[in-house]
Amino acid sequence: MDVGRIREDFPLLQRESPPVYLDSACMALKPRQVLEAVEEYYLEYPGCHGRSLHSIATKVTEKVSETREKVARMLGADENEIVFTKNSTEALNLLAYTLKLERGKEILGTDKEHNSNFVPWLYKAEREGLIYRTVPLGEEGTFSMENFREMLSSQVGLVAMVHTSNLDGTTIPAKEIIEEAHEVGALVVLDAAQSVPHRGVNVKDLDVDFLVFSGHKMMGPTGTGVLYGKWEHLRELSPFILGGDTVRETRYDSYVLLPPPMRFEAGLQNYAGLVGLGAAVDYLMSIPREEIREHEVKLNRVITDGIRELDGVHIIGSRDAERRGSICSFYVPGINPQDIAIYLDQQHSIEIRSGMHCVHSWFLSRGIRGSARASIYIYNTEEEAKRFVEALRKMLE
Repeated sequence: MDVGRIREDFPLLQRESPPVYLDSACMALKPRQVLEAVEEYYLEYPGCHGRSLHSIATKVTEKVSETREKVARMLGADENEIVFTKNSTEALNLLAYTLKLERGKEILGTDKEHNSNFVPWLYKAEREGLIYRTVPLGEEGTFSMENFREMLSSQVGLVAMVHTSNLDGTTIPAKEIIEEAHEVGALVVLDAAQSVPHRGVNVKDLDVDFLVFSGHKMMGPTGTGVLYGKWEHLRELSPFILGGDTVRETRYDSYVLLPPPMRFEAGLQNYAGLVGLGAAVDYLMSIPREEIREHEVKLNRVITDGIRELDGVHIIGSRDAERRGSICSFYVPGINPQDIAIYLDQQHSIEIRSGMHCVHSWFLSRGIRGSARASIYIYNTEEEAKRFVEALRKMLE
């Protein structure tokens, strides 16, 4: 993978003194190809999808359909199984509000779920007489199949889990989990916001029932996301929001819904964003996923090895950088993680995330006030990884 060539596509990195951007787990940078696709929509065909029949509107409909085809191909899905949303959070809320589970059934999650894949299910459990249970993780934050099997029973109606954690970068054995969940009749939802941008994900091979991800974490525009659902499940779901573009026809006393995915895409959508999402899929798919992973792990090893030499710094999760992929979260007892992030930004132009990363339950249960998180992507370099470690060393000194 030619990182130097890739960096040429990102305007922010072409400044005379570019920042060291290590916050891609929160928001990935956008290449020129995505920015140009968004601009193209507004300049050349700024119309509505699926309504008017004039040439401008027809072009929008064609481009949105192309993006749906590209996303489906990337995931190994069928086009009618791809629902466009604003982000992973909206997709998960759509499911939480529309999935029908028998009263008294259990929902299983990990103990480091992002709030977007935790709060909607907890809320659903409170409203509908369900039971939310957390599967304790194993050593170094890895998923424990033993603990999962102990909690798995015919009482479990849904398994809703993060595929790759935004806290520590570890990935669960999704295929094995899905297979065993299906054996007891449970559905499975995967939060793939941190896996789709970094690794190949094939929904048919996994046999997952539902999967969500956000465009902004895979170099796409903000306000774009995807819900994948097996066709047999999507057609059984009630719509989350109703209105224009969700119905075939209405009368004063009745309405006829459109089939999925249209019935879940109410009103005008972020058409410029969806066109840009298609360009982001093209860009991501032009780089072999195994090369992306090798690059990220290589840089994470540089960061991990450097941090290990610093006194008092604790890395969250596995000691092995390969298990953490693109993410390195750490904390220093007695130092506010926000102070670390502000120092690195103001003194060294290094951008990282600080706080509880929307995984409050994990931090609060352990009495940790938060962490600093460096997250790597395709445009980062080994030199930047070393600059980050050296800047952290200077701060601690």
